[in-house]
Amino acid sequence: MTLGLSLGIVVGYLVVALALGLVAYRVSETTAEDYYLASRSIGTLVLLFTTFATLLSAFTFFGGPNLAYAAGPEWLIVMGTLDGVLFAVLWYVIGYKQWLIGARNGYVTLGEMLGDRFGSTGLRALVAGVSLLWLFPYVMLQQMGAGEALVGLTNGAVPYWGGAALITGFMILYVAVAGLRGVAWTDTLQGLFMLSVVWLAAAWVVSALGGVGAATEGMLAARPEFGSFGGGTYSVGFIVSTAITIAFGVTMFPQINQRFFVAKSAATLKRSFALWPVLVLLLFVPAFMLGAWAAGTPVTVPENANVLPVVLNEYAPAWLAAVVVAGAMAAMMSSSDSMLLSGSSYFTRDLYRPLIDADASERREAWIARIGVAAFAALAFVASLFRPGTLIEVGDTAFSGFALLALPVICALYWPRTTRTGMIAGVAVPQAIYLAVVLSAVVGAVPTLPRTVAGGWDVALGLMLLSGALTVGVSLVTAPTEESDASRFAVVSD
Repeated sequence: MTLGLSLGIVVGYLVVALALGLVAYRVSETTAEDYYLASRSIGTLVLLFTTFATLLSAFTFFGGPNLAYAAGPEWLIVMGTLDGVLFAVLWYVIGYKQWLIGARNGYVTLGEMLGDRFGSTGLRALVAGVSLLWLFPYVMLQQMGAGEALVGLTNGAVPYWGGAALITGFMILYVAVAGLRGVAWTDTLQGLFMLSVVWLAAAWVVSALGGVGAATEGMLAARPEFGSFGGGTYSVGFIVSTAITIAFGVTMFPQINQRFFVAKSAATLKRSFALWPVLVLLLFVPAFMLGAWAAGTPVTVPENANVLPVVLNEYAPAWLAAVVVAGAMAAMMSSSDSMLLSGSSYFTRDLYRPLIDADASERREAWIARIGVAAFAALAFVASLFRPGTLIEVGDTAFSGFALLALPVICALYWPRTTRTGMIAGVAVPQAIYLAVVLSAVVGAVPTLPRTVAGGWDVALGLMLLSGALTVGVSLVTAPTEESDASRFAVVSD
């Protein structure tokens, strides 16, 4: 198979996805609620797969196998636990309550919901600003993954910047026309596609290695430590803090949190989070084990390269490697388009309209959203060219930043005594400390601060506890403002 045909498979996939988005555009309404939430009409299959495809990105498709290749298959337990159990529980605890509140009051964003509850434009803007801050590195992560994927597929014929530029251009075009209905439909296609190709790839590679037993024996012969649990990277502190920060962080991702509003019924929501653990394990098992089994093969993975394309180039036909890379691109695009769409809603509804132009027309707001998407994606593309860390490092930074929002939000949802001052303290103080920790690693002028303490415990876990303590403690010593209205969140489940 020629290089042109391999690239044709990837580009052909992009064209099919774009066509589906254009069909969705033709049946969409011109309202903000339809553009951002598909008029709260999403059913079980589409809600399940749009959440699945949106959440599973370059971090999962490339970062996960890379970590399993380098450190062992326990990454499967970390991700399987957090996504199979913790996220499903949090989807019920946070997502179901948000759905009930959003359906009654018509909220579109998390900041809008909190700002209305506490009568605070400042809190609304703070939540939106924090969300956009941590969304930036996660969009950049997808562009880095796409650049590295096409380098691996083409053996360097397509440069890193070319792959990153391709997905950036596609994201801008797609989000500008499709809206959430198009994104959700395409996510369903992309989710089914990525599940199919990763199982096909695993079956092909395992067959080439002589079966599951032979692949596992080869892995253990080359890396005996892969046969025992824990050790090396997988300290107790790493496993626990990673599982918790990622699971809680996911619930505060704008593109995931906004999906808590879109189900057409309570039954849809309940079926979706009940099926979630099964669905994620169907992807994690073959993807991560491919990375672990690769450690027992003679393949050499170049520095900054992803193990999955390298293994496929060695043990699978070129057409299958291209199809799997297209599946990985699908994972990245399905995350990126949702991130940009949600980011644009946070920018226009929580920053632009309340702070700059409260009387902006729907048409003007729509154009501001599209311009914001293009500018945000272009800046992330430029930043991705500097490769500020590995896929795991960049992704973990974003997860932890979002995780610091979770406990204040849970307080607001379930504790009527929560005050506006308590919310602002619980959000702002831990975020400022964590931002200083992150900047200290990349800015020489900032004194170095540790990311982990006491043998691998993530400092973000301690800051999560601080966020909850500040929210509760400050709320107890301050009085609710006249603008606050706890009855806005007083809903009952059906």
